[in-house]
Amino acid sequence: MNLKLILMPRILAIDYGTKRTGLAVTDPLQIIATALDTVDSSQLIPFLKKYFEKEQVSEMVIGMPKKLDNTDSSNAAAVKKFIELFKQSFPAIPVKEADERFTSSLALDAMIAGGMKKKDRQVKGNVDKISAVLILQNYLESKRIYEAGVSSSEK
Repeated sequence: MNLKLILMPRILAIDYGTKRTGLAVTDPLQIIATALDTVDSSQLIPFLKKYFEKEQVSEMVIGMPKKLDNTDSSNAAAVKKFIELFKQSFPAIPVKEADERFTSSLALDAMIAGGMKKKDRQVKGNVDKISAVLILQNYLESKRIYEAGVSSSEK
């Protein structure tokens, strides 16, 4: 029996902030979301250039900050500005926006549930990375649900 493992490009998720940005990526099979790093936002494009030299990325998902009434929050303008910079820098990588409401509080809850010490939870970069993981996990789940619905309707 000849089994061939098909590796796909990774999907990158970004939790963009004006100071720091949390990053997460999928594994090469696009099943698991893992924290990658927290980067100073002013160094994000150079960081991504280096990363893309080592890893193939098929798409980028970025958290779009929204208020409860679904309008843009105060940081949305900065995120939109970064999206334009990303598209100029990496035109071959499609960009998807994802609702990032509650990701920071969910990230903090996940750190507590995972037994992370209080001093580690206070490191803001940890919240940013875990928020990026949550954005990516939600995106992967919605993508799987959509693909399952499409394939079942084709039968």
